[in-house]
Amino acid sequence: MAELYVIGTGMGDGVISETAHELISKADVLVGGERLLTRLSHLKGRRVTIKGPLEEMLQKIRQLVEVEERVVVLADGDPLFFGIGERLLKVFETHELQFFPNVTALQAASAEIGLPWERVKTVSLHGRRDIWPLLRAISFHDLVGVYTGGEDAPKVIARVLKSKGANSFQLIVFENLGYRDQRIREFSIDEVEEQSFHPLNFVLLKRIRIPIVPLRLGIDDEKYIHKAGLITKREVRAVALSRLDVFDTNTVWDLGAGCGSVAIEVAYLAREGMVFAVERQKSRTMMIRKNIERTGAFHVEVIHGFMPECLESLPDPDRVFVGGGLSGNSATVLEEAARRLKPGGRMVVHTVLMSSLEKCLSLFQRLGWQHDMVQVQISRSAALLGSVRLDALNPVFVIAGHKPI
Repeated sequence: MAELYVIGTGMGDGVISETAHELISKADVLVGGERLLTRLSHLKGRRVTIKGPLEEMLQKIRQLVEVEERVVVLADGDPLFFGIGERLLKVFETHELQFFPNVTALQAASAEIGLPWERVKTVSLHGRRDIWPLLRAISFHDLVGVYTGGEDAPKVIARVLKSKGANSFQLIVFENLGYRDQRIREFSIDEVEEQSFHPLNFVLLKRIRIPIVPLRLGIDDEKYIHKAGLITKREVRAVALSRLDVFDTNTVWDLGAGCGSVAIEVAYLAREGMVFAVERQKSRTMMIRKNIERTGAFHVEVIHGFMPECLESLPDPDRVFVGGGLSGNSATVLEEAARRLKPGGRMVVHTVLMSSLEKCLSLFQRLGWQHDMVQVQISRSAALLGSVRLDALNPVFVIAGHKPI
């Protein structure tokens, strides 16, 4: 099979190495986006424009390599940094490809504003509808670079931030990087909607205010907005999180989320995952949203609805926490959560009622799940007559079940 060369063209009219330029000049077939092919229109190679479904294009590239003597794929920036290189590696073996790196949009943007680019967490929304990488990034990083696609991309990003209450970020939009008419502008989230942008843009999100409550484990109960003490207490949260055994890529459901304290601290652990806080009372969903904004746990998605119907559209979970909502149709909710839980997943249930404890244990026994139960009894110190006494909190049953693989 003939060789396939994948050449990064840098930014704008960027510099291409002598070796890369010679390969491009001698190529039988040049594959790339319309803009790049136009830029090299003076060269002789047959041109194949990348458009339509990328999977089909990748297969076409393989076919070209099998019949042509020399094929060159042209890529914006660097082909192995949010470029076509990763996709080609799924179709070709490493030894079948030769990559030529170049300057990326992140590097060019950072140079323009004097920013060491290793500080920037970078994600791509180009050709993607999945906004979870963006939400995860802004939860844990002060500088987030976003590869975009299209003139409306900065507006879409601003709308996402606004919907999550992430008003602590501002946008720096870089347009036509590397060209003579490049432009760099800075906006607040509210200012973006009225602007127009060149389709070739890169967005840098810059945190301008830190969260009121730093996201971490064991946040004081008083730091959460909640009503009349209706919150999973800090010490009991610690037990729940230890029993859930959350991995960083897990999808987690918090059912009957209350003020969202468990979901928010789960998000600290599931940094590359998805967290859903499900709550039927609208007033409580508003508290969850406020607590998300206060802690910056922006990759917690709030679901307002009645269980189990509102669970239908959610992705199957790796972990399920049930801290509320076990009255009425509790058996149905537990059954549905157990059914949807992925094999090997864990479900942890908190309850103070013996009837709910019995329902949960009965379900796990009937399903043949390995399970155990502990009772958590917490007492907190309180001042009394110049000394200290202990105030007991309500005991809580913690039931943990493990779904067989």
